[in-house]
Amino acid sequence: MEPGASTGCSARTLAACVIRGIVLGASVIALHLVGPAAIPSLPPLDAVRRRLRRRRRRPVRVYMDGCFDMMHYGHCNALRQARALGDELIVGVISDDEIKANKGPPVTPLHERMIMVRAVKWVDDIIPDAPYAITEEFMNKLFTEYNIDYIIHGDDPCLLPDGTDAYALAKKAGRYKQIKRTEGVSTTDIVGRMLLCVRERSSSDAHNHSSLQRQFSSGHGQKVDDSGSGSGTRVSHFLPTSRRIVQFSNSRGPGPDSRIVYIDGAFDLFHAGHVEILRLARELGDFLLVGIHTDQTISSTRGRHRPIMNLHERSLSVLACRYVDEVIIGAPWDVSKDMITTFNISLVVHGTIAENMDFMEDDSNPYAVPIAMGIYRRLESPLDITTSTIIRRIVANHEAYQKRNEKKEASEKKYYESKSFVNGE
Repeated sequence: MEPGASTGCSARTLAACVIRGIVLGASVIALHLVGPAAIPSLPPLDAVRRRLRRRRRRPVRVYMDGCFDMMHYGHCNALRQARALGDELIVGVISDDEIKANKGPPVTPLHERMIMVRAVKWVDDIIPDAPYAITEEFMNKLFTEYNIDYIIHGDDPCLLPDGTDAYALAKKAGRYKQIKRTEGVSTTDIVGRMLLCVRERSSSDAHNHSSLQRQFSSGHGQKVDDSGSGSGTRVSHFLPTSRRIVQFSNSRGPGPDSRIVYIDGAFDLFHAGHVEILRLARELGDFLLVGIHTDQTISSTRGRHRPIMNLHERSLSVLACRYVDEVIIGAPWDVSKDMITTFNISLVVHGTIAENMDFMEDDSNPYAVPIAMGIYRRLESPLDITTSTIIRRIVANHEAYQKRNEKKEASEKKYYESKSFVNGE
């Protein structure tokens, strides 16, 4: 060791201690004079750790399956709730054969149901031909291949033909979460609304399907079962709330330079044909505005039996579609100059496949104004499907659907008799 090294080292240590003391003293004085508000507070250590974990972790993936036959706003609301329980929603669409084996023939085939589910704005991906029962093999596939964290289902029971719970294995594995069933609608109910017409037939034409179709077309023989009993079909009643509409809305408007496309219609029994024409319409602009006609307007143009779904039910189904930005609930039949100006509409479109195309020949063409302005365009409809197409499917196979409904109605009646409040949205 060099002479004087120990003395030098001690001097440097002493100097460092003095400097640290001065800095600490100055900080204490500043805190006393200025107050604690001047010094930014640090978040708790646990909060910092949680943030870091959230940044590092992979997205939570949830799975929900279903038939999604004659898809309606109740299905959409279930998917919305499921999506809220994770970061990504994967939906299993059950195969036609599985539906037929467990419930009876589906009204809409798999490819149409896939179009419908894929169009729901809360769905991230789909698994076609999903099994009706969550077997151990399929559950392990969900966990390993699809990285599913939780399997979701509503609070209504889902039983297999042998009476066992279809989600028992997921519950046992601790990977099951439950959502609240949407009251007021079901596929059974919607089919039942159409089957009411079937029950009105006289025995003399019991096998005359063309007579059934005439009843739908003319509006004769339609009645409403308000009692929920006696006729065999429980006709539910949708109770619309402003909160539900807000939950389905995008909560955003068009930008100042957006090209706004407008399309209107009944959108009754919202189906794959509707979805595909909305997709094409959305591709023509930056913002798709959809006008939904009132129940009275539809009845006056298509008969007293229509619409099958009321205005608010139809509005929610359209709002759930990922191609739709905004809807006009109760849009006027005529597209006026004032309406075009009010909503800053750039283009008005209509599909080539619709139930009532006679208006194009009438003197009172509802699109006369946009045609005169040069902003009207007819779109080639990708699918030859209308609401009447769906009705004809029911009529053509009404006995099978009647049996399916009678079976389903028993379980729905039991659900409603024993149901209790479930927290959820």
